[in-house]
Amino acid sequence: MTNASVLEKPTATAGAAIDCNIDKIYYGKFLAVRDSNIAIEKGKITGFIGPSGCGKSTVLRSLNRMNDLIKGFKLEGNVHFHGQEIYDKGVDPVVVRRHIGMVFQQPNPFSMSIFDNVAFGLKLNRFKGDVEERVQHALTRAALWDEVKDKLKASGLSLSGGQQQRLCIARAVATQPSVLLMDEPCSALDPIATRRVEELMLELKNDYTIALVTHNMQQARRVADITAFFSVDISQGGRTGHLVEVGPTDQIFDAPQEKLTKQYIGGEFS
Repeated sequence: MTNASVLEKPTATAGAAIDCNIDKIYYGKFLAVRDSNIAIEKGKITGFIGPSGCGKSTVLRSLNRMNDLIKGFKLEGNVHFHGQEIYDKGVDPVVVRRHIGMVFQQPNPFSMSIFDNVAFGLKLNRFKGDVEERVQHALTRAALWDEVKDKLKASGLSLSGGQQQRLCIARAVATQPSVLLMDEPCSALDPIATRRVEELMLELKNDYTIALVTHNMQQARRVADITAFFSVDISQGGRTGHLVEVGPTDQIFDAPQEKLTKQYIGGEFS
């Protein structure tokens, strides 16, 4: 891959949508993550679990180059999206994020109308099609259309927390990425709103590959097809996260192979 345009039409590959092989991630001189190789399989939800500071979110943000925005970030290894290296020098991170969307921990609607929130990425990418149709489709996919169809000109900030998060999901899917990254999307929501978002994730995996960071192990068990457990080394140099074990969710929770996984699942440390 020598230029960003190659990423515009990714070639379909069997198995993994993203193949992540991280040797080391640094922030300046600090080693944040080591030895974390994980495949994000197409059409499935992959959940990342583990204690605070174990690198879950750092690895997730590496999958669409969001960490590029952090001063001192350096990745040793590679991340392939449909077989293409997204960290090649000629690849535009904005193009990467067009194909690999992201939903953050806190709902972050823009200070603009509901319609303009969803249409934002389309206009940014100079979408040539029917914007109104695409906005309606995105809001429908995010299970929000029936609730907002009569107030599309209202501010996105006027919605409830759960509605705001679904609005952000609609904004992410409007540009029709093939992968959605979700970084603790329910951590700021009440149980009812959390259930709505979990139901939405299960619906969206019919059309999108999803990688999910969650501190809620019950949530991982409810929605994830595959679960990756990360842990953390504590040394004089600080806390370094790493992947311990990855496998089908039932296996990780019911028959983990690694001692650290068994301890974490069993509540022996958090």
